[in-house]
Amino acid sequence: MKTITRTWHGMTKAEHADEYLEYVEKTGISEYKNVGGNLSAKILRRVEGDICHFLTVTEWDSYESIKEFAGEDYEKAKYYQEDKKYLLEFEEKVVHYETYEY
Repeated sequence: MKTITRTWHGMTKAEHADEYLEYVEKTGISEYKNVGGNLSAKILRRVEGDICHFLTVTEWDSYESIKEFAGEDYEKAKYYQEDKKYLLEFEEKVVHYETYEY
């Protein structure tokens, strides 16, 4: 079975890691789960010195479902209002992978 995996990367100050995690759960993760084609959503987090890296990994049934979440320009990263309070930079694009389960 083929699905589509979408990944987004962001960085915060390590001191904001817990607060930002809660924020992402309330915004992005909540929105992902309300789109009909979203199969799963995960957050990976890694502290490296005074920086915390976040990777959201979502799995979708199709690119059309991703567009329901992200819009027609589905390769463009989607940000929320308070992201500017936490994120150290704003990556323009996300990455998509065809994913095969066996």
